[in-house]
Amino acid sequence: MLEWHNQGCPYVKKHYNSGNMQKLQKEWTAKGVVWLTVISSAPGKQGYVTPAEADAYVKDKSAVPTAVLLDSTGVVGLAYDAKTSPHMFIIDPSGTLIYNGAIDDKPTADLSDVPGAKNYVSQALGEAMAGKPVSLSTTRPYGCSVKYPTSE
Repeated sequence: MLEWHNQGCPYVKKHYNSGNMQKLQKEWTAKGVVWLTVISSAPGKQGYVTPAEADAYVKDKSAVPTAVLLDSTGVVGLAYDAKTSPHMFIIDPSGTLIYNGAIDDKPTADLSDVPGAKNYVSQALGEAMAGKPVSLSTTRPYGCSVKYPTSE
């Protein structure tokens, strides 16, 4: 599981301030999913953090990804064509990308939308873990643009 992250983005804040992202991390890492929170923000851009700042943020938010990957050069983000924070990618154990898109079907920054949202990540992980094909493998990601070194 790859989760693109930018702590300054209102869409990311929606999922972290509501506890939604942490709930997903806890649920799926307990089932053996490797969850990487990827921060592709370049120095001087929204969301850029040092390793110490990333560690403090994860602790403060009670987040439990398997690891946080600092990608300030954008190499990983550009390789996956990550467009937004959050942008979610699920890769199966064989290395095949099986989901690429939004976390859910409520493309807003409104915390009150979380409880009624259809969570695409949970659906895809549930289907994959049950040995079924992912029924919805691509959705349109929403959120803040990833702040690559070459972006505005």
